[in-house]
Amino acid sequence: MKVITVHHPHSISKNDFPPLVLALGYFDGVHKGHQRVIRAAVEEAKEQDVSSAVMTFDPHPSVVLGHKHKHIHYITPLEDKKEIIKELGVDYLFIVRFTSEFANLTPQDFVDQYIIGLNVRHVVAGYDYSYGRMGKGTMETLPFHSRDMFGSTTVSKLTDADLDLKVSSSLIRENLKEGDVSRVKNLLGRPFKMKGTVIHGDKRGRKIGFPTANIELSDDYLTPKVGVYAVRMKIHDKWFDGVCNIGYKPTFKNPDDYSLTIEVHLFDFHTSIYGEEVFIEWYDRIRDEQKFSGIEELISQIQKDKDQAIDYFTKN
Repeated sequence: MKVITVHHPHSISKNDFPPLVLALGYFDGVHKGHQRVIRAAVEEAKEQDVSSAVMTFDPHPSVVLGHKHKHIHYITPLEDKKEIIKELGVDYLFIVRFTSEFANLTPQDFVDQYIIGLNVRHVVAGYDYSYGRMGKGTMETLPFHSRDMFGSTTVSKLTDADLDLKVSSSLIRENLKEGDVSRVKNLLGRPFKMKGTVIHGDKRGRKIGFPTANIELSDDYLTPKVGVYAVRMKIHDKWFDGVCNIGYKPTFKNPDDYSLTIEVHLFDFHTSIYGEEVFIEWYDRIRDEQKFSGIEELISQIQKDKDQAIDYFTKN
């Protein structure tokens, strides 16, 4: 997959690319609904015997369009998004830098410069996709703006069977905030995943017989609700089952400041992995974060958490 970052205004010529079928969307999460749109574009491209492409935007439009400066956390930060889209068999990925000037394009200008101008023969997007200034362009107006230069396919709403709600990035965000990572797994079509590096912690876990890997996240991930989870962690291309505690601890620099800590205890694992890049997959929520009256109560609870996680992975 060829990745092209596009800055507005661009100087790309139509002849720079072969004829394309283009999937449009922001695609945070690349969830089941997004996958449906991208797969439809890949299939259409095969039928037309042309190349497939996806267009996404960076940063999140709300960073530019919001009234206050907004720091966004992502279900799939850009690097993760690239990997997942590549796995779907896409030939080209356009990452358009979302700026105020770009956001101010009229719907017709967006179509002229970013669809017709990129040699697109067919567009695929979800039924609620909008484009151009204030989102005035929709899938209903797209045929008008196309100047008869390309066709389009509108992908209908995908509903979650259990919740009877639209599969959406917003729904996934809500479920992550509630800690319902098993529901998130269903909506994504894969476990929620994060990348990070193992760093030195305060080594308390080791002293009580449950050594943990302290993880510093590599990007602005939206994190699940604080608590304890059954997780798997990938080290050197091998996955290990474990239990993870995510929570906020006072910092040593300033006890009034709290920093997020992600600590993973792996079962039957005894190797030093400081500095290693790792991936965490989140499978099941075990419990809320809680305070303990003493060390014995803490050790007893961690053993229960571990047993529950082992039980989960044995059954699944």
